Amino acid sequence: MIAERLAELGIELPPVFPPAGNYLGCVVLDDMVHVGGHGPINGTEVLRGKVGADLSLEEGRRAARITALSILATLQSELGDLDRIERFVKVFGMVNVAPGFNQTPAVIDGCSDLLVEVFGEAGRHTRSAVGLAELPFGIPVEIELTARLRSG
Repeated sequence: MIAERLAELGIELPPVFPPAGNYLGCVVLDDMVHVGGHGPINGTEVLRGKVGADLSLEEGRRAARITALSILATLQSELGDLDRIERFVKVFGMVNVAPGFNQTPAVIDGCSDLLVEVFGEAGRHTRSAVGLAELPFGIPVEIELTARLRSG
């Protein structure tokens, strides 16, 4: 069970952060769940800055991990049980980068590593990791993903 795995790892999900505009945090359609862009918000703490200038690579990875936890909190709230997730399919990671910073895949590994740590093979996914000049509210990372749900 995923709840047991989270407890075993000492991971507590943060409160669900509401969308910052006129959209839903996630949408379930048939056997797929599509999660909209989430940022590194851990309770009341919002991480900000550009990776490669204000934040180091490791701090960027931490931001991606916090973002993944926020995504899991949204999924838990929407699905009622993270065990409904059969597997993660696709992660799209956006990194707020300083000019010349090109290690975006290493930053988004913070999210990918967490998904595999918690869900095992079902956490492995396809992925894109891109660097952008700006992200909303100055956050360092924004991540969206798609997962397949168990039938029944």
